[in-house]
Amino acid sequence: MRWNLRLAAANRGIWKASELQRQLAEHGLVISAGKMSGLWSGSPASIKLEDLDIICAVLGCGVEEVLIPEPDKVNRPVNDAEPKASTGTSGAVVTPRRRDGRSLPPE
Repeated sequence: MRWNLRLAAANRGIWKASELQRQLAEHGLVISAGKMSGLWSGSPASIKLEDLDIICAVLGCGVEEVLIPEPDKVNRPVNDAEPKASTGTSGAVVTPRRRDGRSLPPE
């Protein structure tokens, strides 16, 4: 995913991180200057969904404008078209037993 906060804000006439920070605070999301700097200029490693909701509400946009998918960057296996089911080495069926001697419920 590509973080696109700065462009989404610019499309709404918000040119400074401090201006967005003030608007977010008005909606109940108080962000430190350091964290705001990271959100504004970088790509956050994680973000709370609650915070993302407030950011989208302040900007009047959808999540798809702030987070842009980049499916081309996903590593996909080249050799196997279909994933294969994992099988045990012995192939023996394991039947669980209770330690207290009681029988298991019927299947």
